[in-house]
Amino acid sequence: MDLSNRLLEITKFVPKGSVVADIGTDHGYIPVYLVEKEISERVIASDISPASLEKTVEYVNRMKLQDKIQTRVGDGLKVLKPAEVDTVIIAGMGGILISNILEESREVTDTIDTFILQPMVASYELRKYLTANGFKIVEESLAKEGRRLYEIIIVKRGEEIIAKDIYYEIGPRLIEKKHPLLKDFIAWKKQEVEDIIRKLEEASIERVRDRYEDMKKKIAEYEEVERKIEGS
Repeated sequence: MDLSNRLLEITKFVPKGSVVADIGTDHGYIPVYLVEKEISERVIASDISPASLEKTVEYVNRMKLQDKIQTRVGDGLKVLKPAEVDTVIIAGMGGILISNILEESREVTDTIDTFILQPMVASYELRKYLTANGFKIVEESLAKEGRRLYEIIIVKRGEEIIAKDIYYEIGPRLIEKKHPLLKDFIAWKKQEVEDIIRKLEEASIERVRDRYEDMKKKIAEYEEVERKIEGS
């Protein structure tokens, strides 16, 4: 089975020969791909939903990979023992939920070498959590499917200093590498904010003035990042 652009981009950051846990695996596409491509020697595929995990079990059995892919029902990293794996993938969840998963199982979290995180929303809040809790963002990427762009954040333990608030929203590694989808990503983010501004303008209520000014400031910050990647 061919992976979607989002899932394929995630697999590019899995260290070869690693032992992986795919948290919230859903159909189990990533675990099967990692084993078939000989990227990972062993994968634990987990999901909080027994019904979702059953799809993974059926897929793994059909591909005859039961000896290399173990399935577990459970909540977040609670399905793992400390140091049981060296790489964890958490994809397709909100950034705040991902932060909670990392925080609720620190005895496991602190033994993991690499986290590959793909927040669907709230990437700002996720980066805030990471940098405040002993994680370093070592790499970032973007994947495009249709009109939607997805952020992928690769994390290790370490210290991270974010120079400006806007870089919690537009990852610093994306800017440093001038990711080919970065301009599209900024344009997408700007459009979201401009839509909010338009609604605030239509509301014309005093209490939304601060929100309006915040959104105008955010547009200016996006444009500053655009100038940076175009001029550097």
